[in-house]
Amino acid sequence: MRVKQFRSVESRPELWGGVECSTVRVRDDYYNQLESSGHNKRIEDLDLFAGLGIRAIRYPVLWEQVAPTETGEPDWSWADARLARLRELRLVPIVGLVHHGSGPRYTSLIDPRFPEKLATFAASVARRYPWVRSYTPINEPLTTARFSGLYGHWYPHGQDALTFARGLLTQCKAVALAMRAIREVNPTAQLIQTEDLGKCFSTPRLSYQADFENERRWLSFDLLSGRVTEDHPLWDYLKQLGISKGELGWFAENPCPPTVMGINYYITSERFLDERLDRYPNATHGGNGKHRYADVEAVRVLAEGLAGPRRLLQEAWDRYKLPLAITEAHLGCTREEQLRWLKEVWTAACELKESGVDLRAVTVWSLLGSYDWNQLLTCANGHYEPGAFDLRGPRPRPTALARMARDLVTRGAHDHPLLEAPGWWHRLDRLHYLPNPERPYSHTSERPRRDMRRGAARPLVITGATGTLGYAFARICHFRGIPYRLLTRKEMDIAERDSVEAIMSGLNPWAVVNAAGYVRVDQAEQEASACYRENTYGPEILAAACARHGAQLLTFSSDLVFDGSKREPYVESDPVAPLNVYGKSKAEAEQRVLEVLPSSLVIRTSAFFGPWDEYNFVSVALSTISGGRKFTAADDVFVSPTYVPDLVHASLDLLIDGERGIWHLANSGQATWAELARTVAKMHDLEPSLVEGQPTRSLGLAAPRPLYGVLASERGHLLPSLGDALSRYSGERWNPSVRMKTSLYKGAR
Repeated sequence: MRVKQFRSVESRPELWGGVECSTVRVRDDYYNQLESSGHNKRIEDLDLFAGLGIRAIRYPVLWEQVAPTETGEPDWSWADARLARLRELRLVPIVGLVHHGSGPRYTSLIDPRFPEKLATFAASVARRYPWVRSYTPINEPLTTARFSGLYGHWYPHGQDALTFARGLLTQCKAVALAMRAIREVNPTAQLIQTEDLGKCFSTPRLSYQADFENERRWLSFDLLSGRVTEDHPLWDYLKQLGISKGELGWFAENPCPPTVMGINYYITSERFLDERLDRYPNATHGGNGKHRYADVEAVRVLAEGLAGPRRLLQEAWDRYKLPLAITEAHLGCTREEQLRWLKEVWTAACELKESGVDLRAVTVWSLLGSYDWNQLLTCANGHYEPGAFDLRGPRPRPTALARMARDLVTRGAHDHPLLEAPGWWHRLDRLHYLPNPERPYSHTSERPRRDMRRGAARPLVITGATGTLGYAFARICHFRGIPYRLLTRKEMDIAERDSVEAIMSGLNPWAVVNAAGYVRVDQAEQEASACYRENTYGPEILAAACARHGAQLLTFSSDLVFDGSKREPYVESDPVAPLNVYGKSKAEAEQRVLEVLPSSLVIRTSAFFGPWDEYNFVSVALSTISGGRKFTAADDVFVSPTYVPDLVHASLDLLIDGERGIWHLANSGQATWAELARTVAKMHDLEPSLVEGQPTRSLGLAAPRPLYGVLASERGHLLPSLGDALSRYSGERWNPSVRMKTSLYKGAR
């Protein structure tokens, strides 16, 4: 499907980019996104950004980084080099000074001198870079005040309304003074003020609380615009907290309205309040001193769906009539959902602009992805969400979002069959809780435009319906909202040209996943012709058919293409030297497929296990040991056990990204078969001594095996550790839907 193409460049917004640069203080530790992403050491990233064709970029010159001590000399070296390069690339910087931070150690959000201190720093930035015209002195002051002063997540870890209010007023005053200082140097400087704009819904009993929160969401913009006067709905609330009339009146006397209102909108920003606590987990319970209630993501409970970006942007325009920009468009999810989200935000922005709203831009956020937002930046656990580039390789790798960004810049549209299906936030399986039976307070959003239907778009064809891998692909495609057709050998015999051609002509798939094949490694020594038919000639025929029909191909190979002579993990460029018929059939298939269709994606993997079948090694080991029986396994063969859900998710992301050639996908780590069995026995409180390790030669196997077949990748390490995978296997084996729903459908906040 094509994102709606708007008539001319003038009738659509610009496309901007942004780099996640939060520098959050948690007690005495700083968590720095620029360090986590490695961007602080890669100036060449800027050339990648410019290659997208974006017009402007939200870019940091952070107070904490440049001037970490109050008396020392500022260090401008990093900012000097990067702003100079942006200027050479004609990429307009929107300079941010504080991004979810609380300033250097010599100040804080409740320091009365914070505004003057930031203004002094802002003036020095303006003097050093007088050509810079656009600034965001403080990103999302309301959100930062909530997280730092009300919820206690970030420094100074307040958990009361007064600390929240002090933090917000301090930041807003700092924005105003910073812009005053900047404009003394550059009178044309623009304030691009960002804020996370959500919306709150509730049951009728809690409508008063929803009203309050829906008014509070505008407070940073209202303060800066000089709107908080004695007739403001929150004037009395702020006064009752202990904020003086003089403090509030300062903003009316010193208005600093945004040049452009930057709206950051996340799926999880829309909330629902419900006093029926028994419906929700304890972690969602809270209250306001008058009522106890659960505070949950609205998308999880409202059958009608979200208000969405178009409605919220329209509300901002109606309230202020100031130019707007979407300054963060991001979804922490699977690749096709990221594309669908950007499509929805872009379409809303274009439609509003055509209707007369002064909507300047949509910002792809974050270009390099982000780290640890699943824990709200309160710890460094290494959780990574890719963006337009994926950092899990030797260099940033463009994803499908990068291709979409380039298309939106050049054509205002982007084509991909997966855009035909609705995002998860429109599908009913998003609901984690009982849908609210009463009409939610103040909610009138549209219902989803279409139901998810298999066959509504060009499908993904999956072979191997009776196998573990084919079933896993179908199951995960269902949860990811990817239209698919799972085919048995009777429906399509991949080694018969006419059978393949009939399916390709009839279904017109955008891609084929070949999860079929001959898998009996030992029997292949006596059934070589059958093995080659399924593992070599079949994939070659599929590749030729995909070439004729303009479809992508994903097919699988094996660690058994190697002979085990190395004693360090094999990477993609290592020469193949298979020891058995099965390995030879896979090695020849790799060569033939890539000769016929060089754009094919060939994934080598190893020893996979999963929660949805009982015949993989891990499941058989558990079943045997739990019955009190001995389990025999090789103790001299090292492999890369690979968790099937991880393998399938990563394979689909690579396919959607348009990756080609050979990739190694395996969970990081290695083990002998016997070690693996003992590990899972311990994890399930079973007796590891029941595992009997033996050398391979004593097991009576017909096919020779490499004693070392561990896989690694020189292209990108996309799968988590083996230990992490085994932990999830233990939970998913008994409740396989839990991980699927919670891991795929998370927003960044």
